[in-house]
Amino acid sequence: MLRVAVQSAKNLPKKTVGSPDPIVSVVFKDEKKKTKSVDSEVNPVWNEVLDFDLKGAPLESNSFIDVVVKDYETIGKNKFLGSTKISLRDLASGQMRSLPSKNVPLANENGQNMGATIDLVVSYDPPANGAPNPQDSGDTTVDAGGGDEGDGTQPDGVQGGSAAPLSPGQSVNLRRRLARGQNRHRLVNKPQDFQIRIRIIEARQLPGNNIKPVVKVSVCDDTHRTRIKRGNNPYFDEMFFYNVHMLPSDLFDKYISFRIYNSYSLRADSLMGEFKLDVGYVYDEPAHCVIRKWLLLNDPDDSNSGARGYLKVSLFVVGTGDEPPVEKREADDDQDDIESNLLLPAGVTLRWATLSLKVFRAEDVPQMDDAFIQTMKEIFGGDENKKNLVDPFLEARFAGKKLCTQIIEKNANPEWNQVLNLQVKFPSMCERVKLTVFDWDRVTGNDAVGTTYLNLAKIASSGGEIEANTGQAEVGFLPVFGPCYVNLYGSPREFTGLPDPYEDLNYGKGEGVAYRGRILVELSTKLEGKEDKAVDSINNDDILVVQKYQRRRKYCLCAVFHSASMIQEPGEPIQFEVSIGNYGNKLDATCKPLASTTQYSCAVFDGNHYYYLPWADIKPVVVVTSFWEDISHRLDSANIILYITHRLQSNLEAFKVGILAKVPDSELVEVWLKLLTQLIEDLESYPMPELEGRSNLTSLDVQIKKLRDSGLKNIREGARRMREEAREIRETLSDLESWAEKLQVMAEEPQNSMPDVIIWMLRGEKRVAYSRIPANQILYSTYSEQACGQHCGQMQTIFLQYPMDKNKGLKVPVQLRVNMWLGLSAHEKKFNSYSEGTFSVFAEMYENQAQVFGNWGTTGLVGRHKFSDVTGKLKLKREYFMPPRGWEWEEDWFIDPEKALLTEADAGHTEFMDEVFQNETRFPGGEWKSASEPFTDVNGEKSRNPGEFDCPPGWVWEDEWTVDDNRAVDDQGWEYGVTIPPDDKPRSWVPAEKVYHVHRRRRLVRPRRRAAVPAGGAQRRDLGDPEGWEFSSLIGWKFHRKERSSDTFRRRRWRRKMAPEDRLGASAIFQLEGALGVDTEEKEKGSKADASKMFGANTPTVSCSFDRSYLYHLRVYVYQARNLASMDKDSFSDPYAHISFLHISKTTEKLQATLNPTWDQTLIFNDVEIYGDPRNVALRPPEVVLEFYDHDQVGKDELLGRSVCSPMVKLKAGTDQTPKLLWHPVIQKGLKAGEALVAAELILKDKSTEADLPLVPPKRAENLYMVPQGIRPVVQLTAVEILAWGLRNMKPFQLAAVSSPSLVVECGGQRVESAVIKNMKKSPNFPSSVLFIKVLLPKDEMYTPPIVIKVIDHRPFGRKPVVGQCTITTLEDFRCDPYVISAEGAMSSKMALMMASPLKHVSINMDESRPLLEAKEKETVDWWSKFYASTGDQEKCGPYLKKGYDTLKVYDCELEDVPDFKGLTDFCNTFKLQRGKNENGDEDPTVVGELKGSFKVYPLPDDPGVAPPPRQFRELPESGPQECLVRIYVIRGIDLQPKDNNGRCDPYIKISLGRNTIDDRDHYLPNTTNPVFGKMFEMTCFLPQDKDLKISVYDHDLLSRDEKVGETVIDLENRFLSRYNSYCGLPQSYCTSGINQWRDQMKPSEILENLARLKGLSKPRTEDNGTSLTFNGKEYTLAQFETNKEIHQHLGPPRERICLHVLRKQGLVPEHVESRTLYSTFQPTLSQGTLQMWVDVFPKSIGPPGPPFDVTPRKPKKFILRAVIWNTTDVTLDETSITGEHMSDIYVKGWMPGMEENKQKTDVHYRSLDGDGNFNWRFLFDFEFLPAEQLCLVSKKESFWSLDKTEFRIPPKLIVQIWDNDKFSLDDYLGTLELDLRKLVPPAKTPEKCSLEMMDDVQIGVPEKAENAKSLFAQQSVRGWWPCSTEQDGKKVLGGKVEMTLEIVSETDADERPAGKGRDEPNMNPKLDLPKRPETSFFWFTNPCKTMKFIVWRRFRCLFITLIILIIVVLFLAILLYSLPNYISMKIVQPFNPR
Repeated sequence: MLRVAVQSAKNLPKKTVGSPDPIVSVVFKDEKKKTKSVDSEVNPVWNEVLDFDLKGAPLESNSFIDVVVKDYETIGKNKFLGSTKISLRDLASGQMRSLPSKNVPLANENGQNMGATIDLVVSYDPPANGAPNPQDSGDTTVDAGGGDEGDGTQPDGVQGGSAAPLSPGQSVNLRRRLARGQNRHRLVNKPQDFQIRIRIIEARQLPGNNIKPVVKVSVCDDTHRTRIKRGNNPYFDEMFFYNVHMLPSDLFDKYISFRIYNSYSLRADSLMGEFKLDVGYVYDEPAHCVIRKWLLLNDPDDSNSGARGYLKVSLFVVGTGDEPPVEKREADDDQDDIESNLLLPAGVTLRWATLSLKVFRAEDVPQMDDAFIQTMKEIFGGDENKKNLVDPFLEARFAGKKLCTQIIEKNANPEWNQVLNLQVKFPSMCERVKLTVFDWDRVTGNDAVGTTYLNLAKIASSGGEIEANTGQAEVGFLPVFGPCYVNLYGSPREFTGLPDPYEDLNYGKGEGVAYRGRILVELSTKLEGKEDKAVDSINNDDILVVQKYQRRRKYCLCAVFHSASMIQEPGEPIQFEVSIGNYGNKLDATCKPLASTTQYSCAVFDGNHYYYLPWADIKPVVVVTSFWEDISHRLDSANIILYITHRLQSNLEAFKVGILAKVPDSELVEVWLKLLTQLIEDLESYPMPELEGRSNLTSLDVQIKKLRDSGLKNIREGARRMREEAREIRETLSDLESWAEKLQVMAEEPQNSMPDVIIWMLRGEKRVAYSRIPANQILYSTYSEQACGQHCGQMQTIFLQYPMDKNKGLKVPVQLRVNMWLGLSAHEKKFNSYSEGTFSVFAEMYENQAQVFGNWGTTGLVGRHKFSDVTGKLKLKREYFMPPRGWEWEEDWFIDPEKALLTEADAGHTEFMDEVFQNETRFPGGEWKSASEPFTDVNGEKSRNPGEFDCPPGWVWEDEWTVDDNRAVDDQGWEYGVTIPPDDKPRSWVPAEKVYHVHRRRRLVRPRRRAAVPAGGAQRRDLGDPEGWEFSSLIGWKFHRKERSSDTFRRRRWRRKMAPEDRLGASAIFQLEGALGVDTEEKEKGSKADASKMFGANTPTVSCSFDRSYLYHLRVYVYQARNLASMDKDSFSDPYAHISFLHISKTTEKLQATLNPTWDQTLIFNDVEIYGDPRNVALRPPEVVLEFYDHDQVGKDELLGRSVCSPMVKLKAGTDQTPKLLWHPVIQKGLKAGEALVAAELILKDKSTEADLPLVPPKRAENLYMVPQGIRPVVQLTAVEILAWGLRNMKPFQLAAVSSPSLVVECGGQRVESAVIKNMKKSPNFPSSVLFIKVLLPKDEMYTPPIVIKVIDHRPFGRKPVVGQCTITTLEDFRCDPYVISAEGAMSSKMALMMASPLKHVSINMDESRPLLEAKEKETVDWWSKFYASTGDQEKCGPYLKKGYDTLKVYDCELEDVPDFKGLTDFCNTFKLQRGKNENGDEDPTVVGELKGSFKVYPLPDDPGVAPPPRQFRELPESGPQECLVRIYVIRGIDLQPKDNNGRCDPYIKISLGRNTIDDRDHYLPNTTNPVFGKMFEMTCFLPQDKDLKISVYDHDLLSRDEKVGETVIDLENRFLSRYNSYCGLPQSYCTSGINQWRDQMKPSEILENLARLKGLSKPRTEDNGTSLTFNGKEYTLAQFETNKEIHQHLGPPRERICLHVLRKQGLVPEHVESRTLYSTFQPTLSQGTLQMWVDVFPKSIGPPGPPFDVTPRKPKKFILRAVIWNTTDVTLDETSITGEHMSDIYVKGWMPGMEENKQKTDVHYRSLDGDGNFNWRFLFDFEFLPAEQLCLVSKKESFWSLDKTEFRIPPKLIVQIWDNDKFSLDDYLGTLELDLRKLVPPAKTPEKCSLEMMDDVQIGVPEKAENAKSLFAQQSVRGWWPCSTEQDGKKVLGGKVEMTLEIVSETDADERPAGKGRDEPNMNPKLDLPKRPETSFFWFTNPCKTMKFIVWRRFRCLFITLIILIIVVLFLAILLYSLPNYISMKIVQPFNPR
């Protein structure tokens, strides 16, 4: 059982009128439960418990609940207030039974925090048998698939590892991924400003000993690095800003890379760990940010290494209009559990995975290299191989890694057969594998052939996106794909040696315009195991397996072109080419020729604006056969889901229109029920096709089918539940929309190997425009009708587009109506049922002749052949024509002139001007004579004599030939020029004759118009030449029917009909393959190239003829448009619309100077001829296209946008259906640029139904019909009251200031003008403020026209230019009930108070006996205590709250944005006035001023006898200027944009108000982005002139100019006029002394009296000595408000206190601090930081205000840390003495981070033989500590060059290291200990109990262990043993133990109890004796005697004794030997012995 106790919420946003009635819905796994609603409350308390029965299933680790708070509406849809999502991970893991969630922030619809919070408690009773979910315990790693990988093979031999199912807790959270697109689609894909903010907070558990870490962060090729720190757990707290201006789609693919380096070590091995994620991941998170999350760092090179430490970061992506959320540091933030805060979905362990991408082969790679070398080869006898001029290789990129296949030279169909192994951490933060095929170049850079992406979100699943009602979690799967072909698209295939203008398309930027080949790939994922080689060969078995995936089937594609219209200008003839893949591409030499192009046609004018192709009853047909894999099982599924989605969306549209149009509930329920019933039926009736036995089956197919089946089942069950349970149908809209989105996502098929069909429009032989149609949309399926593509065999309207169109569809090249069918050749007979009309196939050729000496013949044909194709470039002969296989000739050759190519210039026109130029020449200075070509056209080409011009049949001359002198010519019409050889005519002309001019010409014109058609019917057109010749003056495209004297060339068309041999029906055309044959003599002659390859071979022409056409009657009702773009300098446009329907168009009337035109016009198209079955037309009617233009007197009319509307089709004229006017978006450059209210109906005409046509609408003028009744909106007489208060900040117009403006208000055709402001400088308010209009407005809000405001300046000479305008689109906000006098009705205003009340000085009595008391109190309590108490920082506010003092309200937005205060515009709104055209088209029009005013709209009675309602704007305040005192309190800045290179700035405040400026430059704060200003500024000003208070933050620079960080502007006038008392916030209590002393000018009782008077209430009465009060009919007592509150000595008298309490109930502005966003001109839409501040405004006329608050920042306290190092033990013995003993010369080093310069060492304990050291040494560290923030404040210069000291806030830590002293080499490091003084690890009492485990628990951050840690600041002193650690082989080992006493002493205590460093004097507190070290402890170099005693003697005494004995013996022997001879000789001789 899951229980959710919904307790209460706070600060819910208010409604426009009154407070909301909040109701809470809690959604858990598609089960929704609701609380009761609470009436009219913004801080509701529910205290309800909602139970969810889990049906015995355990809670999954990825479970969550959605909590949605809505405003309950009895009628209508409940309005969304806020929502949040709460993860149930901790409950699922069994760690907790209940999860209290306090103050959970609610987010609005955009995911942004809105200041409201909710309190809940979620509890969970696990089932009796259910153990907690094991996946949640810290490091548990669940093996993907839950078993051995790769044992069993899955379908088609794909190894098990590739699609191993994923346990739900293990995979990446793809639910969010699938919703990604929805988050991003709101962004317009145009380059725009973004700001990426990255805060590096701290790192933990970094590997290595004695390291100096530094973090480098790279985004978009921009790198920042932090300062270098020391230790394994460094604290950085640095913020980096990255400003970019780029396309969102590009930005979201960029990576954010975090790398930590050890700055100590060499560059080669300095990288300790890294982490990467893409920017899009962060953007898709709620509020576009990731706050205070840990990143798990890993080694990019070693895939088997584990975590390399953790890095804590906050990431924000700030786009236009986004407000970065405030980052709140929780009190227990430092103890946070790293594992639960990792930036990964719950329960996920990062594991190494290998993405194995098998790249088999590629096909159809286009030519990329120049053929020059190839041509050289041919000259020397080499083979021609133009096709293979490409050296392809494939590059795969993922998560910053890149691998390439080998290069295969000169091969357009390379076979690589290689596998690329990408090693990545999985789940990965990156989403797409990018595959690019490059053409290798030896010399120049490699060229991209094409790019495609494999999106992991579509080829993997976490199982999280299916919300099944079973307790079982869906099993996901790892990324898997293929084997399948992936298509590449990019620039056109035709190779040219010139630079490719569309090269970017080949890199995947923008939509590719042509097929560029395809690659066969397979992707599988293996977890854990590492591959030996990054690139390896695929084994032969796999290559054989993949063969079956390449089996091809023949496909047939037919496209019948019904119309091509909306062509912008005539020009060369047009043809269309249809291709699929390479098949059908006529300009590609490698393709087989097919009948893939239409015949050339010349565009004809439609009589109004556009051109069209005159196909009439013979429609061109193209036929393309192609060969592809059969993937019908994939495309059938996608098409079925698309079919269901399409029906759901159309029903949804009807449902939305119903809600918008406010139709009755009964009708709406009907629409809603139909929608749900149809959805359920569709989901039941159309299951997904089964996969058994299908070819080309991959494991991804199986997985996607599972996903789709369960997804569709869920929607079906959800729809059933909704139908049964839903109470409020409007509420279901969001669910229905989410289902439609889910279906859309489900329909995406990642393995779609069939290329898109591409239609190209060619002018002559140049590609102009294209359209891509996904093949599945037109694919025929035998599975079911629903599995066919939505456009299969159906008419569709396609707008072609220009490649890489920078104007984004501003101009439409052509609008096509085309019927396409694509199917397997095996099913081609099915095409017969789809085809209309009769298909015929012809071979055609042209006979060409030239005129030489007046005779026609073939002799003068230069470069032409006697018989050729239509282009004249391909030589043909009759005898070489062969019908394709399966076809035979039906008739002989006959002459058949092609009428569509004969371009008479007057075609389609009703009036025409024939023109000819008369030319004369002379020698310089000579006489003018006729030129050699006396008459030419405008280009100088030969033309006819004016006398030869005949009036064509059906035309009449209007006038004789006249000279056109309305040009730059002289009085006789001549213009003059100089001919410069080799030209034969001048290039430029001038109107004045000079001597050197040798050529002149003049234009002769003669107008004619089309004659009226006689009664007998239309005349037949002249058929031209009886022999079928067409004539031209030059060899080119322009031919005409009748021979003229200037003609030199003629041709005629021969045709021969073909018929199929054995087939019947239209499907026979699919046999047309190959060319009909060409002149083979060319090849025999050995010509350099095959001519057929240049412009496509001679293919048969196919056409479809219709035996009858149907006439239709079309009516287009154009009522109005709104919010059109401003295109003229006067802020308006002069709009009109071209309405185009097939081949006819009409234009509305042109309206002057409006952005909201009301045409009210019906355009009638009488006889519209449409071929084809009317029933098909009714199903898919042609679109009515409306193009809106701005009419310009000078220059070309500019396009305002385009809208498309489908007409309602009536096949019977009498049907009683009327079209409904609906708003259609007007799109300009891909963006919405207004809306048009239009409707259209298309009625089939019949002879009999001529009379049944609707009545002709009433006329407004000649040929101007109005919109008829029944269609036009129903109107009602309405009053619009306008409060025109004044104008502000008007910018100059045409260099002159706006001095005497007046206001014009227009609405619904009515206009009213205000009085003129005489002098803007003295008083910018209007003399009389209220204007009134009676106007007929539609009753339906949907149709209401906008209010247009214009400001006109009255200038000398009667000039009245419009200097600014504003359009108010919706009037709903201003509608009111005129009989209800609201509080706003009697406009409250501070000014009105001043005029009404006598001036009284307020005296506040202060008790003089308290100054000493207050001085003492100020030490413990200050204004900052109040601030921190209000923000919830309990630690920082001291005893403040216990004293019962006030708190204030801290808003995290501007006061104007707080919903309760309605933008402070309750008296009058501020409307931005705009002017002029947006020059660059991207930005908004310039704002040139503001109008202060308001509106009230209410209905008037229709009966003139009924009295009108009372006026709304009454009792207005005086509008004269007021002098005010303004106090600006600037508290602190948050996250300011850095302006210095070191990533910081030196901010100071600059304030301007009117002409006064305060510059606080001298008090700048150095090197900080979060400055604490704590300043109060006082200024005076006059309102309303000085209404804008501008507060700027500047960055101080010593040498260069100070840069502006950003600024914020406050409208003081709004604060002053608002009835919310925003001039000075109301405190919680009335204090006459203390830090909360009353600061307003008036006492609470006076404010309350004024409020009562303004609301029209009786005066408040107080009784019982002021302890009770009656106000507005309610009684209040002081006890009500002050029970349970501390009554302190500062409080004022009871009467004032109760008045204040009552005032605070009235919704007035409380005492507050607001957070104002700073903006700069550099990035006007992006936040540059936030300023916390507030403003008080006091009018001087009322009297002096109370004393200001003291907001000076707190000063840090000085403390001294005394650390006494007593002893060490178990220290690693690092050295071996000469005597072989293990020993260390130990000393201890210590410092506090941030104060490394005060590093201290003990003396050395020499020769420790057992790891013991004795020191008795004291370290003294002075530091400044902010007790409130628990951080040390360190001020120091960052480098030698720094000018200022930088302040750092660093956690108070002590680092102690044990070292081994070496005299002649570097000292050796033995171990380190890092202690956080705020959470001190308790020491061990004895060394035996001291171990590394006691440190680990706290460092990792296990909360329950961390509780043992106590703050040293609280303990004062502590003594014991701590372990020091060192790292060996990546593991932490004990390096020694140290015994210390740690003591923190305040500065005063230090003076009282002094102590010296080391053992220096004063050696006391405690006194340190010399350490009792063993005698063995000495330094050998300075103690030779001790060395002898303790080293030499002790070790070698036996040796010494032996040596001494030995020496004595040796000496004895030596003496013996020395004396023995003498002795012997003496003995022998015996000289002394007498004989």
